[in-house]
Amino acid sequence: MMKIGQLASATDTAVETIRFYEAQGLLPRPHRAENNYRVYEDAHVERLAFIRQCRALGMSLNEIGKLIQFREQPAQDCHPVDAIVEEHIAHVGQRIRELRSLERELKAIRALCRGPESVHGCGILLELDAKSASKSGARRRAIDGIHAKHD
Repeated sequence: MMKIGQLASATDTAVETIRFYEAQGLLPRPHRAENNYRVYEDAHVERLAFIRQCRALGMSLNEIGKLIQFREQPAQDCHPVDAIVEEHIAHVGQRIRELRSLERELKAIRALCRGPESVHGCGILLELDAKSASKSGARRRAIDGIHAKHD
């Protein structure tokens, strides 16, 4: 039996995170002692360790919730668990592609640096300004188009 601070220390998890997981239904609500303090047990430590492992793998709270449901019913077929992980792998692959694209874009912007120069002529800042102006102009045109439809 332990209080929330002890659970937090034992699992290296912030107290606010523990409360959040409880509110999300991922961590069962603890019993209350006579003094109304939350009282956690070994099962909470194990569940929190499971949640943290899943989060370390980048899983969403929704995915974790589904895995917990399967974990609580061990006689079920594990095919749906495999499907959850397979779908997560696909999401990870997509994120990797997006990050590689971001890396290429950043390297292209960095290549615009022409060496020691004043900030006024900085190729990186000029490119970032040009891209932001282009995007804000597109947003402005879209907003103007919406207003024109309503006028």
